[in-house]
Amino acid sequence: MASLLDPSARGRVILVGAGPGDPGLLTLKAVEALRSCDVVVHDGLIDPRVLDYAPEHAQRISVAKKRARHTLPQEAINALIIAHVRAGSIVVRLKGGDPFVFGRGGEEVEEVRAAGLPVEVIPGVSAALGCAAEAMLPLTHRDWSSAVSFVAGQCKGLSEQNWSGLAGKGRTLVIYMGVANADAIADKLMADGVDPALPVAIIEKGTLPGHRALRTLLADLGDMVARETVESPAIIVVGEVVVLSDAENRLATLAAQAEALKA
Repeated sequence: MASLLDPSARGRVILVGAGPGDPGLLTLKAVEALRSCDVVVHDGLIDPRVLDYAPEHAQRISVAKKRARHTLPQEAINALIIAHVRAGSIVVRLKGGDPFVFGRGGEEVEEVRAAGLPVEVIPGVSAALGCAAEAMLPLTHRDWSSAVSFVAGQCKGLSEQNWSGLAGKGRTLVIYMGVANADAIADKLMADGVDPALPVAIIEKGTLPGHRALRTLLADLGDMVARETVESPAIIVVGEVVVLSDAENRLATLAAQAEALKA
């Protein structure tokens, strides 16, 4: 079967992962797809430099989502994509990170296929992988962690979810979209038996200008988010591997400042 990137094929959807932010982390295939498109339906956090790869004539449509406020509901996004494809357009659905990691890519593929239309998925560097690499934070390590779990931190019914076994010795937990619920996340993990002294890192605006990587202990997670005025986009990493990273140890910094005040 010919690739859907074949320029002679019209009326199709290409779901493209734009990576964690830095345009340099786009794959070659993602750039090729963008250069071939007629319409780009993109998330709100996409760097404008990524959109520059699309032709000047290509229509750019933002479907930005923010906490509790969406430009368009998911059903309307699906309908928008399908309408443009039926009109014969090559539609790139451009998503931050990877389309199949908390990107609703699976839902969109289902809808496009149900409409009888062709669709291809081009993976991207997920936020967890890109941001952790920038902070020199290995998600796995022979001596520290042999398992990694990804969870969403802003879904409904957080306290009722079963996260037991996802964090602790020999394991790494990566939490997407968890900044606003940092207090509740820490409380939940500790209630599930996770050591309050387990290292935690927050990587804010990973791979983008102004990025920060901050480190503390699980019991201090919510307080650190408030003290440091951490903002989204950010990921939270829980696990012993955090001590290997370049993330700034904010508890150590606070302790040093306190000692200086006593002197």
